[in-house]
Amino acid sequence: MLRGSERLVSSLAQAALLGGSLLPALVYLFVGYAGVKQMAADDAKVQAEHVNRVIAGNPEGWRYATERLIDQVVDVQHSGTHTHLYDANGSILVERIGVDCPLFCITDRAPLKDFGKVVGGLQVDIDFAPLLWHGSVIAGFGLVFGLLMMRLLNRHVLVPLKLTQIANTELAFHDPLTKLPNRRLLMDRIEQALLASSRSKAFGAILLLDLDNFKTINDTMGHDVGDRLLIEVAQRLQVCLRQEDTISRLGGDEYIVMVEDLGTEERSAANQAEMIAEKIRSLLSQPYVIGHNGQKHHSSSSIGVTLFRDQELSIDVLLKQADLALYQAKACGRNTVRFFNPEMQASIDSRSAMEAALRNGIDQGELQLFYQPQIDQDGRVTGAEALLRWFPANQAPVSPAKFIPLAEETGLIVPIGLWVMQTACAQLKIWSDSHLTRELQIAVNVSASQFRQSNFVETLCDVLQNSGANPALLKLELTEGVVLHNIEEMINRMTEIKALGVTFSLDDFGTGFSSLSYLKRLPLDQVKIDQSFVRDISIDPNDAAIVHAIIAMTRSLGMESIAEGVETTEQLGFLRNSGCTNYQGYLFGKPMPVLEWGDFLQRPQGTALQKNRLVEKLHAV
Repeated sequence: MLRGSERLVSSLAQAALLGGSLLPALVYLFVGYAGVKQMAADDAKVQAEHVNRVIAGNPEGWRYATERLIDQVVDVQHSGTHTHLYDANGSILVERIGVDCPLFCITDRAPLKDFGKVVGGLQVDIDFAPLLWHGSVIAGFGLVFGLLMMRLLNRHVLVPLKLTQIANTELAFHDPLTKLPNRRLLMDRIEQALLASSRSKAFGAILLLDLDNFKTINDTMGHDVGDRLLIEVAQRLQVCLRQEDTISRLGGDEYIVMVEDLGTEERSAANQAEMIAEKIRSLLSQPYVIGHNGQKHHSSSSIGVTLFRDQELSIDVLLKQADLALYQAKACGRNTVRFFNPEMQASIDSRSAMEAALRNGIDQGELQLFYQPQIDQDGRVTGAEALLRWFPANQAPVSPAKFIPLAEETGLIVPIGLWVMQTACAQLKIWSDSHLTRELQIAVNVSASQFRQSNFVETLCDVLQNSGANPALLKLELTEGVVLHNIEEMINRMTEIKALGVTFSLDDFGTGFSSLSYLKRLPLDQVKIDQSFVRDISIDPNDAAIVHAIIAMTRSLGMESIAEGVETTEQLGFLRNSGCTNYQGYLFGKPMPVLEWGDFLQRPQGTALQKNRLVEKLHAV
């Protein structure tokens, strides 16, 4: 709606337009009145000339007298104190003047003097009817014109201006896709809610929700389908919440819900907030019909919740708490609800500190590569897997299970992965100078972020060329999650790399999709059996069946198999009997620094002794 000042300007504009339209009529009446007055003065002079020596004593007081009547005066006779004017027929003109005066006229009387002596009177009627009639016609036309112009002004100026203002307000405070309040309007409403809460002492809640796997739908089905999903989510949220609750879309697939008046008891408020969150989660888990062919699609949401009361915490802190709770909900497997608590805050603070330390560790050279031996069925060391380790200065080593996921989330895995590649290739070049190590392969784990870099192939070529390493001795280990993203592009990229002589191993096989439809298409050389299956292979029939099937499948596809996490002779015996030809695990050697690993191979008796021990282990089973 237009504000008060804008309504005043609009009214003044219309009044000015209407007044301007009536102005010609007012000008006509003013000019007409002045003209009649001048005519009255002129007619008085004409009278004086036709009535012998009779002089009009007050010509300015006369309003109107037609020259036609004055011309009819042919005789003037005095009777008593009156003077009579006669026409050619003998009729008294004085008596006729003023008789049957029209509605819009003015009657005026003036004395007639003869040589300065009052000898009679003369009545003159001034008729304004024609003047008013013409003025009314002009005013009518002006009024119609003014109303027409007012309509045009409203239709083509004021209404579009109002609609433009409404549209600008909508864009400024609402999300253009879902029409929900945007961040700016949300901040204002949260601020008002905090003020209201400080007066009522009632709790409120902020729910931050994120759609699980939305990117998959957006990428596989197109952005138009993704947009329809976002709109449908907004509509479902509006249905299941109260009118006074605020629903906002922050961007992407993130929404915020703010509810107020949850009572003054914290536990009761938390229970109500949880019920609302579960209601939202359940509703958003229902199938969506958003495709072009009416196909149903399933989605779910993760929700983080935090309570507020008074103005103890700022809006930024509340949103951060909700975000931390959402992060925990996703970490717990998604499609769940989690509340913020101080322990979460401490965990995030620790994570931030670790990220800063990791960045510093990269610059300070605190990262190292350890190498774990890989053995074939004859007990021969065929190579090693390069494993990343972090040794912060003056601190205990950090487990890869902690810092590698952090590096992947922050994007640090890309520069770290490049350093690993350069270091491993440089080690291959060093090993090529010794007959003991010149045929050893090094397996390097490549992250999804690193492999999906558009310049990955060019970077790999530069690393191989600069290091002088033999490409055939470099083995890249990829997980199923890497190769299944845009599989056609990944196959083309792997084919380019294979042309360089580099080999591929599919890491952690069996823990992902494990689909034969893509496995047979990928240019793989080796499949690595995940240690989660190897761990209980001798006691769990299900794990034994899975491992046996994986080995048989890879052999039928012409690929090698390698089992990781081999720690006991029982595990080794099952793997050998099932046809697995390569092994890696603590049974043969732990990951070790390159100097220690190199010394292990280079000791004359140590080499023979180590080889004999490996052979003994293999034959013992």
